[in-house]
Amino acid sequence: MNFTRWSARLPGTQRRAAARTEHTVSPDRRGDGSVPAARAEQLTDDPPAVPAVDDLSVREVLDRVPSLVALVHGPDHRLAYVNDAYTTAFGVRPIGAPAREALPELDELGLLPLLDQVLRSGKPRTVKSRKAPDGRSYTFTCTPATEDDKACRAGPGVLVFATDVTDHAEAAERLRASERRQRETAVTLQRSLLPQELEEPDDLRIAATYHPGGTETAVGGDWYDVITLGGGRTALVIGDVMGRGVRAAAVMGQLRTAVRAYARLDLPPHEVLQLLDGLAAEIDANQIATCVYAVHDPNEGKLVYASAGHLPVLVRDENGDVLRADEPTGPPLGTGGWMHASGSIPLGPGSTAVLYTDGLVERRDKDLDEGIAALESALAGATGTPQVVCDRLVRSAGVTADHDDDVAVLVLQHPARTGPEAELFRNAALELLGGVEAAPRARAFASGVLTSWRFPSDLHDLGVLAASELVANSLQHGTPPMRLRLRRTDRRLIVEVTDGDDHLPRRRRAEPADESGRGIAIVATIASNWGSRRTPGSGKAVWCEFALPRT
Repeated sequence: MNFTRWSARLPGTQRRAAARTEHTVSPDRRGDGSVPAARAEQLTDDPPAVPAVDDLSVREVLDRVPSLVALVHGPDHRLAYVNDAYTTAFGVRPIGAPAREALPELDELGLLPLLDQVLRSGKPRTVKSRKAPDGRSYTFTCTPATEDDKACRAGPGVLVFATDVTDHAEAAERLRASERRQRETAVTLQRSLLPQELEEPDDLRIAATYHPGGTETAVGGDWYDVITLGGGRTALVIGDVMGRGVRAAAVMGQLRTAVRAYARLDLPPHEVLQLLDGLAAEIDANQIATCVYAVHDPNEGKLVYASAGHLPVLVRDENGDVLRADEPTGPPLGTGGWMHASGSIPLGPGSTAVLYTDGLVERRDKDLDEGIAALESALAGATGTPQVVCDRLVRSAGVTADHDDDVAVLVLQHPARTGPEAELFRNAALELLGGVEAAPRARAFASGVLTSWRFPSDLHDLGVLAASELVANSLQHGTPPMRLRLRRTDRRLIVEVTDGDDHLPRRRRAEPADESGRGIAIVATIASNWGSRRTPGSGKAVWCEFALPRT
């Protein structure tokens, strides 16, 4: 085959020919001493001029190209030419055979359909970094080649040009492997800092899920936690550290640990956030985080919460209506200079509450309020266990493995118990006005209630003793109004006394001559757990728990 006929249609040939025509020196200017490049008569002893491109044959050029070159023609892509570099890489190839037989390496790479497409469309196509059977990676460019001479029976063809990019491909793979390792490290750190198992409160059913962002997204700082406070109360936390990577996950871990420590103080939600705000500024003044801290008390039938720049809590009541927690919402943690406040939202039996991070509702092409409204709609129709509700909300939000942001969801239900199960969850309360008759009334009340609840005699006596000591402590150190509350669940008996004084008791060692100071020590000795907290209105509550025998 005469390759000169193909040269006029090879890429760039026509442009280079036009440029040479425009810059050719005209004959009438040769008298002024100018000499056309590469065509002037040799007048000196200098080495011969390099021949012009037009003096080189196409085959000579292609044979010297270090890249792989092959030329095929016709509908079955019969091989017309391969250069020396192609032969070195894949061996000798039979000229005139169809590409499927002559160029099996292209068939393995899936390039034969691409040749068909280039031949039909007359437009070049490129595929990047394909690993060939020889173990090296190539970028293939397929360019249409047509000939103007009608005497040539070869017909239109395709010029295949392959550039060795093995070094680049291996460097890119090393980079991707490094990024994968870093991401796996961050994900491992993130998951290790999240609760491995959620605590299971007596009165709530809880489920949570965490979805890291897709493989192209650095791990964020989304987190959640469930903390049993004692006395039947439960703290629920969800937060989001702004930023990506290991740093965000590390800050998240520090905040989660701090929240658990502050929760042990049994403070109101807004005071916990106030402490957390100062700590966040100390950890990293440039790292901002949002957080919701909420406390559920089954005796009150509501969720008391405080929010630091976080998304509103959603609650579906027993009728299926969805409520959105209103203000107050303060600025994110770490900003400082703000006094947080607590709010409340009803959470009675049969209700479901959802705490979540922005990855669940925020989209680049939608307003944030639209995402929250869509979540409300999904929650209204989501029934079943907390885990089922959690999964349905994630699916309805379109969260997939390649989602561009972390997602954390915490779902809690306050079940409406009926039948035999309702007998395991009972409440009884007695108002005490003070005076010498308060202690005998409290003992008689506790004895009657525990007898009606059919507790064994040893647990009955311990409960009556604890009630008597707590009431006596309140009579001596507290102020009216006072209340004795007894509560049983399927796992424990809770005895709680509230009064109007905010001075919290502490356990101390009483001297032999002391006439007081032994009440709290006795309660701490006989009970499984005990504690105290301040209540709204400058009062306090002192409580203790007894574990029930498993049946």
